[in-house]
Amino acid sequence: MLAYHKIQAAGEGTSAPGIIFLGGFRSDMTGTKAVWLEDWAKARGRAFLRFDYTGHGQSTGDFDAGGIGDWADDAAEAVSALTDGPQVLVGSSMGGWISLLLARQLPKKVAALVGIAAAPDFTEDGMWAGFSEAQRTNLMENGRLELPSDYSDEPYVITRKLIEDGRRNLVLRSPLPLPFPVRLLQGTADTDVPVSVAMRLLEHIDCPDARLTLIKGAGHRLSEPHELELLGQTLETLPL
Repeated sequence: MLAYHKIQAAGEGTSAPGIIFLGGFRSDMTGTKAVWLEDWAKARGRAFLRFDYTGHGQSTGDFDAGGIGDWADDAAEAVSALTDGPQVLVGSSMGGWISLLLARQLPKKVAALVGIAAAPDFTEDGMWAGFSEAQRTNLMENGRLELPSDYSDEPYVITRKLIEDGRRNLVLRSPLPLPFPVRLLQGTADTDVPVSVAMRLLEHIDCPDARLTLIKGAGHRLSEPHELELLGQTLETLPL
């Protein structure tokens, strides 16, 4: 079962597209950006949805059994069942990849896309590309690889399924038409998703209205007050 929190549109916001927050790898819907964005939407009468992928946060399921395709299916299910009309997808890190898969699968449900340190194809270009030959062999033979985490005392487990499923869902290797406004926010000091990823995504997409905003000195989370304010301004000025 997918856990979610939803607010309905009200007042002047009833005519505007709803907003959906798509979280990152191992994150959940109680994070700073998700909650701040809900408050932002509520203050403007906008419909809003945040949810946890299978194996994340309050949703059921085993995290280690999941992959990008599974979590993209979760997102498609949430969008189809819990929202009406086109939506603005706000994808953070892995959520940026998920939002691109959603846009490819359900283009009529997308009014605009905002990527926050979006990380398309990170399992291949970030994880697999950065593994040593010994780590790759270990992962393929044992089905999992444990790495130290910067965010927890628990090891960071990468599964063979995550890598193989990621390869089936790559978005930067084939044409990616996005016929709606796209806004990308990226910190220049992001050590998890380098600026080069944002540049590659901007250059790759076929989009008539795409913009990349670089925030000097900002890291990966983009959860500081001034960074959240920029997110709000970005949403406010979308030509919808």
